[in-house]
Amino acid sequence: MNVFSKFETELAVRPDDIDLYQHVHSTRYLDYVLAARFEQMEKHYGMSMPAFAARGLGWWMKTANVHFKRPLGLGDRMVVRCWIDHFTETGCRVCFEIDKLPTGKRVCDGHCDYTLVTLATGRATPLPEDVKAKYSI
Repeated sequence: MNVFSKFETELAVRPDDIDLYQHVHSTRYLDYVLAARFEQMEKHYGMSMPAFAARGLGWWMKTANVHFKRPLGLGDRMVVRCWIDHFTETGCRVCFEIDKLPTGKRVCDGHCDYTLVTLATGRATPLPEDVKAKYSI
């Protein structure tokens, strides 16, 4: 069984993240995961989202599963921890945890399944070996 590295990104709640109940809207948590992944792809894996696009490739989300535990509010800071759980022929599962700072209490966790696609066709494509190697740290 492969064990993949976990990477962390610190983010803050923005005023436009707040819903009418005065906490972060549920859809924003996936925005936080996406922002963290974009940073982590470039910083830790050495292959950013623009690098995929330059090769005519992109990642499409197939599944999103979020387990909410407690809300974030205006002014809160968080750490978003992400890691690859496993690869498939045409994609991967990325697991995540979001913890509130400074307490470290879990806000939510879950996973997203991504499919690698050829941008010109929008069709799934096999994961190139060099991509799998870069992301297998």
